[in-house]
Amino acid sequence: MGLSDMLTTGNQLKAARALAGISQAELARAAAINVTTISAMEGKGAAVLGSGLDTIKAVMNALEAAGIELLDNEPGVRLKAK
Repeated sequence: MGLSDMLTTGNQLKAARALAGISQAELARAAAINVTTISAMEGKGAAVLGSGLDTIKAVMNALEAAGIELLDNEPGVRLKAK
């Protein structure tokens, strides 16, 4: 993943999680972070995430493992092509 396909907003995270069909707790476990962190990240809504890069990368990796692809140059998500 490059910087162009970064997780950038709370809404993007919430959409990705919903598309993957996983709960906040499941994502938190997969990313090895606290569920309150996922909740706070999603609570940012359309605002840019303020979490640390390590946290964002952990969430991105967990989403990727769940079959989610972040779209280049826009805050969107989709299921990975099979």
